Amino acid sequence: MTLPPLPAPVRLLADIGGTHIRLAWQATEQAALSDIRVLQCADYPDVEQAIRAYLKEVGAPPPRQAAFGMANPVTGDEVRMTNHSWRFSQRALREALGLERLLVINDFTALALSLPTLTPDLLRQVGGASAVPGAAIGLVGAGTGLGVSGLVFAPGSALGTPLSGEGGHVTLAPETRLEFDILEHLQQRYGHVSAERVVSGPGLVDLYHALRSLRNAGGTEVTQAAQVSQRALQDGEPLALEALSLFCGFLGNVAGSLALTLGARGGVYIGGGIVPRLGDWFDQSPFRARFEAKGRFRAYLAEIPCWVIDARANPALQGVARALSAGA
Repeated sequence: MTLPPLPAPVRLLADIGGTHIRLAWQATEQAALSDIRVLQCADYPDVEQAIRAYLKEVGAPPPRQAAFGMANPVTGDEVRMTNHSWRFSQRALREALGLERLLVINDFTALALSLPTLTPDLLRQVGGASAVPGAAIGLVGAGTGLGVSGLVFAPGSALGTPLSGEGGHVTLAPETRLEFDILEHLQQRYGHVSAERVVSGPGLVDLYHALRSLRNAGGTEVTQAAQVSQRALQDGEPLALEALSLFCGFLGNVAGSLALTLGARGGVYIGGGIVPRLGDWFDQSPFRARFEAKGRFRAYLAEIPCWVIDARANPALQGVARALSAGA
C-alpha cells in the first residue's frame, strides 16, 4: 500500500528589530516568501502575541518550523532584546506555538547569509573598485541599533560562513575636534560611548541635541531620527544637515575599521533602515572619505567597494530561510 505524502512544512520567518518585526511564511523550503508584513513591536506585549496576530491576519496555516533573526546576542535558551523589552525562552515559545523546530539567530547573522543572493538591482555602489572573489565581506547597518557582521569563505565555497558578534558596541573613535567634543558630551550622559550610541536612530537624535548644546542653538527638540533627516534633506536646516553629515562620517569610520579588521576586499555592505532612506545624498556625504581615511591604508581601502542594500529585498528574511534550510 502506498502511503500518502507527508504534508509540506510550513515555515514562519521573522526579522525582529528594536522597532519593527517583519514576518513572512513559506509553503515549502523552495517556495517564495509569502504575505510579508511589518508590525510595530510596541503594539504587542511579547513576540508570541505578534506572531499570533500575523498568522490571524494573513490566514496562514499553523507553522511547523520557524526561524527568527533578532537584534540581540543569541547565546542560550533565554533571549532578551537589547533595544526592546521583549524576552522569551526558545523552548517555551516553540512549545506554545506547537513548532517542530525553532531557530533563533542574530539578525545581522541572518542578513550576512543573504548577501551572496542579492542581485545587482538591489544594490547601489558607493565608491571603490571591484570586489575580490573569495575575499571576506563586511556588513554594517544602522537602525534602532547598529548591526555588524560579515562573511568569510573557505576555499572553493560560494556560500560563506557568517560572523556572529556585537561589533556595534565597540568604543567609538573621534577624528576631529568637534567629534571629540560631541563624544565628551555623550560620555557625560552615557559613560561608555559605543558606535551604536551615535550610529543609530537614537544616535542621530543625540547627535542633533549635542550640536544644539555645543552651538547654543535654539529651535525645537526632536525625538526621532526621521525628524532630523527631514529637517536636513527637505527643510535644509543647517544644524540637521551637520548632524546627518556627522552620522555618515562616523558610519564611514566604523565601516572602514571593519573592512581592515576582516580584510574585507570582497566589499562592505550597508544595511539597516536609515541609510537606504537617504538616497543619493548619502553618496556625497562624508561616508566614503571617512571610510578610506585610515592613514597608511588609505590606498588599500580605496579599492574596496561599498554597497547600500535596497530594503525592498527583505534580505534578513531570506537569510533566516537559508539558515533554516542549512540546519544551522
